[in-house]
Amino acid sequence: MPVQETTREIMDQENTSDTNAQLDNSTVALPFSANSEGAFPLSRIRNIAIIAHVDHGKTTLVDGFLRQTGIFRDNEELVACVMDSNTLERERGITILAKNTAVNYKDQLINIIDTPGHADFGGEVERILGMVDGALLVVDAGDGPMPQTRFVLRKALERGLKPIVVINKIDRPNIDPHIAVDKVFDLFVELGAHDEQLDFPYIFASGQNGFAIRELNDEQKNLSPLLDLILEHCPAPVGQINAPLQMQVTILDYSDYLGRLAIGRIYNGAIEDGQQVVLIKEDGEQVRSKISKLFTFKGLDRIEAKKVTAGQIVGIAGFANANVGDTITNVDQLEALPRIKVDEPTMKMAFMVNNSPFAGQEGQYVTSRQLRARLMRELETNVSLRVVDTDDTDTFMVSGRGELHLGILIETMRREGYEFQVSRPEVIVKTIDGQECEPFEKLFLDLRDEFTGSVMQELGSRKAELQNMHVNRGQALLEFLVPTRGLIGFRSEFLRLTKGTGVMNHAFFQYRPWCGEITGQRNGVLIAWEEGVATAYALQGAEDRGVFFIKPSTKVYTGMIIGENTRQQDLDINICKTKKLTNMRSAGSEVLATLQAPMEMGLERCLEYIQADELVEVTPKSIRMRKRNLTRK
Repeated sequence: MPVQETTREIMDQENTSDTNAQLDNSTVALPFSANSEGAFPLSRIRNIAIIAHVDHGKTTLVDGFLRQTGIFRDNEELVACVMDSNTLERERGITILAKNTAVNYKDQLINIIDTPGHADFGGEVERILGMVDGALLVVDAGDGPMPQTRFVLRKALERGLKPIVVINKIDRPNIDPHIAVDKVFDLFVELGAHDEQLDFPYIFASGQNGFAIRELNDEQKNLSPLLDLILEHCPAPVGQINAPLQMQVTILDYSDYLGRLAIGRIYNGAIEDGQQVVLIKEDGEQVRSKISKLFTFKGLDRIEAKKVTAGQIVGIAGFANANVGDTITNVDQLEALPRIKVDEPTMKMAFMVNNSPFAGQEGQYVTSRQLRARLMRELETNVSLRVVDTDDTDTFMVSGRGELHLGILIETMRREGYEFQVSRPEVIVKTIDGQECEPFEKLFLDLRDEFTGSVMQELGSRKAELQNMHVNRGQALLEFLVPTRGLIGFRSEFLRLTKGTGVMNHAFFQYRPWCGEITGQRNGVLIAWEEGVATAYALQGAEDRGVFFIKPSTKVYTGMIIGENTRQQDLDINICKTKKLTNMRSAGSEVLATLQAPMEMGLERCLEYIQADELVEVTPKSIRMRKRNLTRK
């Protein structure tokens, strides 16, 4: 079936606009034009990463590339954000794991890597930028550059890349895309871009509607102008095909059949299926093994190859202990590439075996051996994570890049059937030049001006420093420098203070000297007095004590946190008591109990809420908060 007819069927299925047109047949090379061994000339390869702030449209743009270059069959069922294959990615609408794909355009091979936009997954971004030659910086035409735009752009500029700026979502009403271009230029200047980087090409696009245009009055046809811009401004990879093999591992994947898969770029030489090679690790250890499988990429599929040459991105199986940054070379010529530097974790929490009275009732994997094995398996692909055994065999210290990074891991394990407990997140303190230092974050707030006073007062108690403030038409933009620990629990308080209308973004800035203690910001909690089932009668009778987190018929145990007290101290209450039955009737005996709606506490909110003497119990069916010590004094 012709390519245009294929895309027309896709458009009919998705009810997209008529502007989401297929690339002309004259611009599409149907099969890859590699030779029989899978080798491409360097001049016909482009390796490019797509970087952006969360929800600025990276993955939707990749969808457009895949649809318009004939990757999908005419009868293939399509979903939005097809690159976000992880269930949590689809639910949250964010990219968590970097993923690579490849399309063929005008007889050129374009390797595209979709990267996360959230700073908590910055380890993914840093590694990807190390193996590409160009970057597409996607910026929302309405929002302009945001905190994570700054984060990913800084990483790209540090790598010496010359990004192509894509002003996306120009179909949004009442916006001027040229304002976003000016803001991006200001950001380039602020981040110290050199003259060549400042002269960046830009293009306007709508990933949702599948078009890109050089000028705003151009015809909105398809994405070919953007693909042409990539071929024009993204340099071809530099390397020597006849030189000794040098490949660097950048992404880790896992196969149930092949084990760990090492994905990376070949910088020099060629690699063949079944070849004997040497893996050079960080400590200089040399591991000799055979390539058991060699893959290239086309669309969303891995394609087995016999031989691949310099400039391409490949996946190999055969090294069970390969890690990010390791170099794969020939057996007789050992020369390691410079290692990839990844920012260290800034936050840690304890993962513990569940020992509550309800332990083992809802989870499939509950033992310390199973918990440790799962955490170690996570290290196979999650390079920004650290797991350390402790003196207690039932407790493991897990470090990550932020609350979201660790929260995603907890939610993933919970859905896999694991049952465990976690402690309150803590920042990782370092000693630098003999001084105790802690991580600081750049915090950006967008809120109505009427709320600035209460928000600034709240941040003042959290040791935040106001760096910049801009008010326009009743809307305030605030920039703060705040210690990371000062942000723990701030998001829910910020939403309360702004009545749910404020927007908050933050990114890691640097380690600075410890700024002193931050006083607690929370009232005491209501604690279940005994094990049983909560009743509407008991909850109604205790409503004046505070706000509850549970509903009637919820099972509780002694020491479980069931609500927040109106006072500073903790309070034990009996919420399992029932109404006494008598043979007398009263005027109000038939009136049904009416209760206030409980406060909903999701996983992230629980992690922010608990104090040092409390834990979050995580099971496949429930998320509960409890005291570490369940016995009452």
